This record gives sequence, C-alpha cells and structure tokens, in this order.
Amino acid sequence: MSIWEALAVLAAGIGAGTINTIVGSGTLFTFPVLLAIGIPPVTANVSNTLGLVTGNISGAIGYRRELRGQRRRLIRLGGTAFAGGLAGAILLLALPSEAFDAIVPVLIGLALVLVVLQPTLAKALARRRERRGEAAVPTDGGLALLLGLLLASAYGGYFGAAQGVLYLALMGLLLDEDLQRVNGIKNVLALVVNGVAAVFFLFVADFDWTAVLLIAAGSALGGQIGAKVGRRLPPVAMRGVIVAVGAVAIAQMLLR
Repeated sequence: MSIWEALAVLAAGIGAGTINTIVGSGTLFTFPVLLAIGIPPVTANVSNTLGLVTGNISGAIGYRRELRGQRRRLIRLGGTAFAGGLAGAILLLALPSEAFDAIVPVLIGLALVLVVLQPTLAKALARRRERRGEAAVPTDGGLALLLGLLLASAYGGYFGAAQGVLYLALMGLLLDEDLQRVNGIKNVLALVVNGVAAVFFLFVADFDWTAVLLIAAGSALGGQIGAKVGRRLPPVAMRGVIVAVGAVAIAQMLLR
C-alpha cells in the first residue's frame, strides 16, 4: 500500500466513523476505497468490519448522555443484535465469494435507496404516529421490533451499509423515544454487531492488517467528530456524498 493509498484509507475511516455515529452507512465510504486499492471484496469487507469497531466504540461513548436510563432496553435489544450479527458473519464466509460479488451491488443499491428516501420515510412514520396517537406506540417495540432488528443485524454482520438507517427506521416506528435517544441505541447496536462479527473474523477469515489499523484510527476520530458536530451537518449534503460514494462502489463491483 502506497502512502497515498494509506492516506485515502485513513480519510475514508474518518468519514465512516463520522457518518456511522450520526446515521450509519459509513461502509459506503471505506468499502469502495479498499476495493480501489486492490483488496479483494470479501477480504475488504472483513477488514472494514474489524477497523470500524473502534469508531463504533467512539460513537457510543459520544452518545452516552442519550443512553442514560436505557440499560434494560439495551440488554434486550443488544442480545438480539448479537445473534443476528453472528448469523450474518457466518453467512459471509459460508457463501462462495462469487455470491458475495453478485449480492453486494444489490445491497449497496438498496442501501442508497434507503438513504435517499430517509426524509420521506421519517415524515411517513411521524404521520403514522399522529394517526395512531402516542399512547398506541409500544414502549418496548414488541416482537415486531425484535424480529426486525434480528434481520437488520444479520444484514449488518454480512455487509452493513445503511444498517444504521434500518435501525433508525425500525426504532423510530416502534419505540416512543426522542430521535437522539434512539440514535444512541443505534450506535450501541452497531457496536454489538460489528464487535461480534469482528471477533468471529479474527479467527476464521483473511484480512489486511494495514487497512484494519488505518480504518480503526480514522473511525475512532470520526466517531468523536460525529458525536460532537455531526448533528450540524446539512442532511442533504451528507446524503449526496453517501450516494456518490455508493455509486462508485457499485461501479467498482460491476466492472471487476
């Protein structure tokens, strides 16, 4: 890896850590950069997962005030995220790499659609809440939330782009909570999923240590940036950057 490639990976890690803390989709920054410097897709995905764990830790710490009073909820939802994340990590290595090459462009495309439609989705959820009344929204999310988080976490353990968007949509609909407190939960669940997948990959998968360390350093810094100033970033500009980077990722995969 040349010095310029290393700087690109580091910068992508900072961007990913920042975006992950605010909303998710940080993988759309790091994954295409790893592909561009010649790392094979599955190895790039594993390296990315390992490297982003420090950013997840940093982001969760940055949102610690919003997590106060949610211990029981975090334990309940965290257990579901753990099971889903482990299942997704196992699927990544169980499926042939050719399947991964075919699936990833579709996953990224779906993730980009979610990113673009997020404002519309948020308004639709708000209107639904108004029609149902606040008292009709279950405080624990019920079985529907657990099942949705299980599937979203399995997707996160497998690839993870826009995983945070899925979490925010599910919990925004099914939990009677302020968005910032929901975002704090999202950061912890992302940490659980990335953490369990990373531990699993350490023992059974190939990864690039240089890429892991660069992303880890960058995402740790980005996590703090996201927690402190990320809420001030223009949402439209952020979504535009994510869509642009995701389009590059899709092109990289399709032209290999």
